[in-house]
Amino acid sequence: MTPTDIEHFFATLRAANPAPVTELEYASVFELLIAVLLSAQATDVSVNKATRSLFVKAPTPRRMLELDVAGVEAHIRTIGLYRTKARHVVETCRILLEQHEGRVPRDRAALEALPGVGRKTANVVLNCAFGEETMAVDTHIFRVSNRSGLAPGRTPLEVENGLLERVPAAYRADAHHWLILHGRYVCTARQPDCRSCAVSQWCDSGPDRVAQPPTYNP
Repeated sequence: MTPTDIEHFFATLRAANPAPVTELEYASVFELLIAVLLSAQATDVSVNKATRSLFVKAPTPRRMLELDVAGVEAHIRTIGLYRTKARHVVETCRILLEQHEGRVPRDRAALEALPGVGRKTANVVLNCAFGEETMAVDTHIFRVSNRSGLAPGRTPLEVENGLLERVPAAYRADAHHWLILHGRYVCTARQPDCRSCAVSQWCDSGPDRVAQPPTYNP
């Protein structure tokens, strides 16, 4: 993609969805953190089903800690890796209370020090909760960035750095939402809907030249 292509690409995505948001359901920064932590290798739909009851019982770090691991597990059994995630959730809440006065830190290093929170999760929290211009490269963004030529890379970090360099400033705050949604519903892994894709004319693959991106390996 050329810089002109990229400008048209994001202008089109913005025109179709001027205010994109995550599909995870949450009512506080804490709930967002927990929802994103639970979403690893799980769909947003499955996480939302589980957290609707979990967040009623435990909307704060202290209440979540009081549930303990078994109590958290009872709410998230339908999510993959639920036992490990329950332990991470409880330990994360302990650290938030002991080291951050029960608040989610606005600091990448502090976020990544929490159990089960990697770079992608930290980027989602920094972007969605604090408005920072981060790129949370999941399998959808990785695929779209490589297939379209927007920001090719062999690893999620390479793609993230490429996006931060190539996405125009006017689109950077919302870019990761547009790319996730585009990859989830249009530029899918097995059968990308290139024929009805609104941005296919600026894509390096195009409707007749669908490229296979590198394997996503977070």
